[in-house]
Order: sequence, then C-alpha cells, then structure tokens
Amino acid sequence: QVQLVESGGGLVQAGGSLTLSCAASGRSFSMYNWGWFRQEAPGKEREFVAAITWSGGSTYYADSVKGRFTISRASAKNTAYLQMNSLKPEDTAVYYCAATPAGGMWSPRDPEKYDYWGQGTQVTISS
Repeated sequence: QVQLVESGGGLVQAGGSLTLSCAASGRSFSMYNWGWFRQEAPGKEREFVAAITWSGGSTYYADSVKGRFTISRASAKNTAYLQMNSLKPEDTAVYYCAATPAGGMWSPRDPEKYDYWGQGTQVTISS
C-alpha cells in the first residue's frame, strides 16, 4: 500500500524557517516526480508551491515562494523535502506532498497530474 506522510509543520514567527519532509512507503519512489501544494482553508483551491523531477535535474516554484523555498528529494530514502525560509503570515496553510511516476504528460503545477498524496501538515506563521 502506497503511503505519503508529511512531517515538520508547526507554528513559527514571521521570518523564521521550517523544513517539511514527505516520506513515501509501499514501493520505490526513485523514478517519481514530486510536488508540494498548499491549501489555506477547506474548500479553497489547492495551490502549487514547488515541484522536482525524479532526477532532481529540474525544479519549479510558484512566484510567491521563489527565492525563499527549496525543494529537494533523497531517492534512496523515498523522501522529499521543502525547506522554507523567510516565512510570511500568508504562507499559513496545510501543506501537502504529492508524487507521480516520471514520464508521461506531467504538468508540475497541476494537482490533477499527481497520483499519490499525503494527508497534509499544518504550517502557521504568526506576525
């Protein structure tokens, strides 16, 4: 059974940092593309944050986080990371990781193009 589990969320002050982790299990994710999305509130659209190809050769970021967030992955550990620096109150959301097999028609910013999702981790930034 494939499972993605996020961790590392919490409450930090504006300007602080957090690192989110997404641990995958149930199969090898070495040939999977990864993405991070966030959702400000239930019922709101899930917003693209960052994505990385299976090789790590390409990364993608939302304009709102570019220069502050860094996505990475450790294939041997079946884990993806999101390093978040210079956090702002508007970064407050539930953060979700997602994964999908490499190849095919992948659009990193489209949540519909991911096959597997974690349950989410809350990130709250106080002003």
